[in-house]
Amino acid sequence: MAPKKKILKETRRKLVTMTDSKSPISEQYRTIRTNIQFSAIDQEIRSIMVTSSGPGEGKSTTAANLAVVFAQQDKRVLLVDADMRKPTVHYTFNLTNTFGLTTVLSKQVKLNEAVNTTKVNNLFVLPSGPIPPNPAELIGSKAMDAFLAEVKESFDLVIFDTPPVLVVTDAQLLANKCDGTILVVYSGKAEVEHVAKAKELLTNAKGKMLGAILNGKKIEHTAQYYYYGK
Repeated sequence: MAPKKKILKETRRKLVTMTDSKSPISEQYRTIRTNIQFSAIDQEIRSIMVTSSGPGEGKSTTAANLAVVFAQQDKRVLLVDADMRKPTVHYTFNLTNTFGLTTVLSKQVKLNEAVNTTKVNNLFVLPSGPIPPNPAELIGSKAMDAFLAEVKESFDLVIFDTPPVLVVTDAQLLANKCDGTILVVYSGKAEVEHVAKAKELLTNAKGKMLGAILNGKKIEHTAQYYYYGK
């Protein structure tokens, strides 16, 4: 029973926008949502990629909470776990990972068979699915292009949780397919040169940088602080 309680506690912490919508951290996520919407003056943003320079910076938690706050605005949102190497989204939402992005791209199942509903109205989740031998090839494939076109017909916004930029090439391959990219940076952990290199790689991949989120910054009365900006 103890491990189950631990998982539930971690889930509540990760999905603070769902479990404690009035908290300062939830308000910061709503501020990020507003800033993203303001950045879409010239072009409507229908797909967003969330990544980081290295592991352990909170990109998956950020992607999940952004998906929640956009869904709370009555938008049909699909959160996609595109981290096919170390998927975690199914843990966050207590789902199985039998079917997901990999099985949809490989045409083993249809999209509507792999998408999961959640406790949040208008929020849907597509886990990664079984870990494939060729994640980068799947992300860069024509099947991914067709997938993007299909999901945009059913959802107002698609948010991708991707692997860290400096670890594998997956995020770079997906960057130019999405309308915008957000780089998550953990305060005191991410090195400046690594963040700069990650931004350079994403820009060179013709990804549209929406901004960066500073995660884990300690301030008074708040466990974490999130800042969004270019």
